[in-house]
Amino acid sequence: MLDKLRNVADRYDKLCVQSQQPDFYADPQKAAKLLRERNDLEPIVEAYHAYNAALQEMEDSLALMSEPEMKEFCQETYQQAKLKSEELYRELQILLLPKDPNDEKNVIVEIRGGVGGEESALFAHSLFRMYSMYAASKGWTVELMNYNETELGGVKEADFVISGRGAYSRMKYESGVHRVQRVPETESGGRVHTSTATVAVLPEMEEVDVQINPADIEMQVYRASGAGGQHVNKTSSAVRLIHKPSGIVVACQEERSQLQNREKCMRMLASKLYEIEQEKQSSEVTGLRRSQVGSGMRNERIRTYNFPQGRVTDHRVGLTLYKIDAVMDGAIDEIIDALATADQAERLKNAQ
Repeated sequence: MLDKLRNVADRYDKLCVQSQQPDFYADPQKAAKLLRERNDLEPIVEAYHAYNAALQEMEDSLALMSEPEMKEFCQETYQQAKLKSEELYRELQILLLPKDPNDEKNVIVEIRGGVGGEESALFAHSLFRMYSMYAASKGWTVELMNYNETELGGVKEADFVISGRGAYSRMKYESGVHRVQRVPETESGGRVHTSTATVAVLPEMEEVDVQINPADIEMQVYRASGAGGQHVNKTSSAVRLIHKPSGIVVACQEERSQLQNREKCMRMLASKLYEIEQEKQSSEVTGLRRSQVGSGMRNERIRTYNFPQGRVTDHRVGLTLYKIDAVMDGAIDEIIDALATADQAERLKNAQ
């Protein structure tokens, strides 16, 4: 690991020197790529220097420990430096883990009502609101692509893009079946019902990231509609794309322009085709994907939102929070932090 850290530090120093050259910005695209690399290496190099400083402090303390009047002070200094070096070593192990190349990308989120009829659609709307509020708290933007609303204000399906640096690195843990236990608005007897909604999170891909043959795409246009089938647009601006080789169907109706809707559909299609390719390359990822999203049945859950008890439980890490109102208002960082930490621990174990 230390050899790798030295190589990282050397590369960082070279990039720093390179970025100060007069012709560095002659090629803006190349310069932006190198600056991103430098910024990614910076926290590793800072931790590496701090680690070396702690080791040096330990060595200096040992050298002075033979002097009687300095012994007690040096022993304390040595122990503090030792603890710090161990903490920094663990931090460096995590920093050197291979990064998911998609972590900095925007995400496409798909929410679907699962088991539970109208109540599942109402819960799907609650999840859409939760993620919208979470995105706002991060300074990210939400762009609707497809939103199919029910007459009672629920959501049959919602497709949207969350744009912001690091969006995928946080949102990727939300893929799976979410279960809700509450008294539905449609329940007159006050009984608690259990319903589900599925969430799928994909890194947003551009057409240039994925090769798509135009001949493989069938395009259909139709009128955008609102709840209950009421038309909200008198022109056929909504677009549905069918990728014939894979059978993937994507739709977008949120823009007034047919061209804009088609562009959004192409981004969704590129992301879905990328996901299929990734699944082909890793059967383990395929298994994970299926266990997360499944078919929307109650027993394939990753998280439960129990309103009568005011708790949210993430079953993957066994975390329970008794602040359901805050969570539904977008305060999900504590859950995501726990999932990210568990993911790092698992990857560290596999790397050893």
